[in-house]
Amino acid sequence: MFSAPPPEEREPVRAASFGDLDAATVYAIMKLRCDVFVVEQKCYYADLDGRDTEPGTRHVWLTRDAQIAAYLRILDLDTPGAARIGRVVTAPAARGSGLAGRLMTHALTVIGERPSRLSAQAHLTGFYARFGYTAEGPEYLEDGIPHVPMTRPAQLPDQGSAAISSAVERRRPV
Repeated sequence: MFSAPPPEEREPVRAASFGDLDAATVYAIMKLRCDVFVVEQKCYYADLDGRDTEPGTRHVWLTRDAQIAAYLRILDLDTPGAARIGRVVTAPAARGSGLAGRLMTHALTVIGERPSRLSAQAHLTGFYARFGYTAEGPEYLEDGIPHVPMTRPAQLPDQGSAAISSAVERRRPV
């Protein structure tokens, strides 16, 4: 079980391209993704899809007690158009502590004014809506789990930071 550090002792959000990750960090990220998506959620798919190593991919994570407790990746940072957030995952013992919100806030800072997309598990659409995402199509099944495609439009320079601040103020731990 992860301990809940006081705010002044929080681990910083970390972000890196694949080439900047050490082997232990890559292993810890892949283990967390496998433990949650494949084992817990029973989604039997090829998680290693080749996108992790692309130059425009940024890996974003938080640690607690020297373990990766939450993670997401941002795709397509080096191409025009919308960035894509995916593989958002929190370790079971760290759920409800606000880590996913911290990761999303950081991800939107990295994405900046660009539009972005994600595929939300249907029960999490309200969480992503707090960050400016809206449903863009009908619910669909992915590996037996209901998902909703969501988008966040391009932001004006001041609009993006205001939306992030608003989401942080309204945040409930997820």
